[in-house]
Amino acid sequence: MRNILVAYFSASGVTADAAEKLAKAAGGDLYEIKPAVPYTKADLDWMDKSSRSSIEMSDKSSRPALAAQDADIAGYDTILLGFPIWWYTAPTIINTFLESYDFAGKTVILFATSGSSGFEHSLEDLKKSVSADAVLKEGIVVHGKQSDSYWETWAKKHL
Repeated sequence: MRNILVAYFSASGVTADAAEKLAKAAGGDLYEIKPAVPYTKADLDWMDKSSRSSIEMSDKSSRPALAAQDADIAGYDTILLGFPIWWYTAPTIINTFLESYDFAGKTVILFATSGSSGFEHSLEDLKKSVSADAVLKEGIVVHGKQSDSYWETWAKKHL
């Protein structure tokens, strides 16, 4: 049995719901990636080019600060890393998270939530931020909320 951590960033609660269900299905522990400065509704307005999320996502070097760096990454060999898809990739706070810990020898499996997009550029964009000897893989993108049984089936098949 692998030691599994489900780490996630959620701006609106959709990814949090998926992460909670996935952690239960996988028998893993849950860790929320929180920004030092929480996102407001105005920050998340992708139609506004001057919104915080628009500015961060237009600058690939943007690294929003984390509220805490207390995830016990060393205690796990598999990390399921969840996030909403923003501008066809992972939010830059996911890069901050990956760059804040040593994932050497770990398997990091991505999962994401999206209204309609797939992983698109996420894997390539995140490879630059994770330890070179970590294994980074695409897992699943879900569109909308899924049932507990959905996540149980996925976990049995992929973990």
